[in-house]
Order: sequence, then structure tokens, then C-alpha cells
Amino acid sequence: MVYQIPVLSSSGTRELSAELPAEINPHLLWEVVRWQLASRRRGTASTKTRGEVAYSSRKIYPQKHTGRARHGDIGAPIFVGGGTVFGPKPRDYSYTLPKKVRKAGLAMAVADRAREGKLLLVEDFAGVNGRTKEFLAWAKGAGLNGEETVLLVAQDERVRRAARNLPWVVTLAPEGLNVYDILRTERLVMDLAAWQAFQARLGGEA
Repeated sequence: MVYQIPVLSSSGTRELSAELPAEINPHLLWEVVRWQLASRRRGTASTKTRGEVAYSSRKIYPQKHTGRARHGDIGAPIFVGGGTVFGPKPRDYSYTLPKKVRKAGLAMAVADRAREGKLLLVEDFAGVNGRTKEFLAWAKGAGLNGEETVLLVAQDERVRRAARNLPWVVTLAPEGLNVYDILRTERLVMDLAAWQAFQARLGGEA
């Protein structure tokens, strides 16, 4: 489907035609987000088994004639402070996802923002040279007032630096554009360099 996407520049606003998916598959987006979050998990959680807790292994009381149940060492899982049964151990949570699925998910996420009128392309961030107040002045002129969360994808590091301290803005370099961050913010703002990088990813490898 062809979308008409607004392009903002210091000389005014124009529109750019872009071919993006017409249908959005929520389950496919869920698959990509699940894959992303699994890849980010550190997997460092670790509990001690009964063989690793620092207790004596002596028998805590005689086997018979106490009127109580039979027990061995105090590090058994049944006791408070004892070892853990089937607890977490360090592991890798990441798994592979087909490149076609990853590319389709990214295209659908961007298409969803374009369909909602929440995608804005920027030709130049006039007057933004690394300071937050400069970005706030530009954002006000672009109709971004902080009422919606914004994902800002910009090639210029000065633009990202100017916006990164704002609580309603998430900043990314073009190569970092991903489905999870698109879906967790309400508006998507990209410069033309980021847009071209996005188009190249769709045409090449994810």
C-alpha cells in the first residue's frame, strides 16, 4: 500500500510516497518483540542447590526415637535457608528468528505508525546543535509538545544528544531502529538518512 508521509523541513512541509504493508499482523509483531526481549535478557539469575549451600552435612538428629520425621543435613530444600530445587541457573535466552519475519515485523511497525498519521520525516533539524532547549524549540514548531511519547531516529548525534534528556523522547541511531521501541512509543520521527537506512534494511538483510 502507498502511504503519503509528511516531510518537514525549514522551507515547509511536503509529502513523500512510500510503499509499506497494507495489513498489520499483530501476532507477527508479538513474535518479533518476544525475540527482541529474549535477546536482551542477561540470563544471570542463579540459585544454590543443596550441594552448594554453606552448611554442615552432618545428620541433624538421630534417625529414630525422636518422634519426628527422618532428616539428614540442614541444607536440604525442605529447610529454610537450604538449597533450591530446580531453581534458575545462568542460561542464554536468545533464539533465532527468520530474517524475513524480522524485516516484515519492522515494515509493519512503521506502516502502523504511518496509517495512524504518527510518522513524521524530517529533512533538517534547523537550529538544533546539541542543546535541549534548541530541540524543544524545534519540537514546538513541529507540533510535538510532550503529550505523546516520541521515538526519534536521527543520524546526527547532536540532534540525539539534544533530545535524550527529555522524558517523553527515546532516541536511536538509524541502525538501531527496532519493532519494540516503535510500538512502545506513540509517535515515530525519522530524519531522511534514517528513512533511507530503513528502506535499505527492507531491501537487503535484516
